[in-house]
Amino acid sequence: MDAATIVRDESRFGTDTLAGLQLEWAAVCNVGRVREANEDAALVAPGKYLLADGMGGHDSGEVASETALLALADVHSLHDQTQTQLELIESLTQAQDRIGEIATETERRAGTTATGAVLVTHQGTPHWLVLNIGDSRTYRLQGGVLTQLTVDHSQVQEFVDAGFLTPEQARVDPRRNVITRALGAGMVEPEADFFSMPALPGDTILVCSDGLTGELPDEEIADILADANGAEKAAEALVAAALALGAHDNVTVVVVTVRAASADDSTEPSDPEN
Repeated sequence: MDAATIVRDESRFGTDTLAGLQLEWAAVCNVGRVREANEDAALVAPGKYLLADGMGGHDSGEVASETALLALADVHSLHDQTQTQLELIESLTQAQDRIGEIATETERRAGTTATGAVLVTHQGTPHWLVLNIGDSRTYRLQGGVLTQLTVDHSQVQEFVDAGFLTPEQARVDPRRNVITRALGAGMVEPEADFFSMPALPGDTILVCSDGLTGELPDEEIADILADANGAEKAAEALVAAALALGAHDNVTVVVVTVRAASADDSTEPSDPEN
């Protein structure tokens, strides 16, 4: 297993050089201005950048998100895409079983979202394999255009798909926290979506909890990513913007900027910095 770091209530930064790519990454996890507990967490490892947003209240949500990420930490990066997807499905099933055993102090069952990107090989070239279950999101900024790679598993997304709400209305709708898929939360089995795309120099990958997207529209997120100088500045600016607007939920972002590795770049991942 690649060395993995769980990030909660802190910031971490680093650079990984894999498959001819230099991946500069930053993970920032903040409790926000309203919630007492931080149920968000992120996982960073060479070629693997994931996030989980727990639910179930206080300790239960924290345990659920960490349980999911620890299970996903066993998945290898830079393996064949099909093999990696099978590993992810197996890890999500293990996480589902473990989360189902978490005791809660209320009738709410412990659960969590999970999303992020794993660097894999497909047809001889590096690709991102993106997974998603719940309403946390993974985006790509390419050529100045921000694209949401994942599809929310939420009640308001179903209303958007049916034409009853616009995406902007959904962002502030009081039903926006009702999700239709999760790990745990009484669900019978995990049902994740998977997406694949080439990992190209010049792209930026953003993985975030709904504490970011509930505060900032996509247009502002795109502007911040485009204007920031590197992953660290981008991640810090995104969280700062959410805090400035009240940060009514926990806010977690993972930003990965992709560049072509030079001959002088180390082939080993750097140690993460606090």
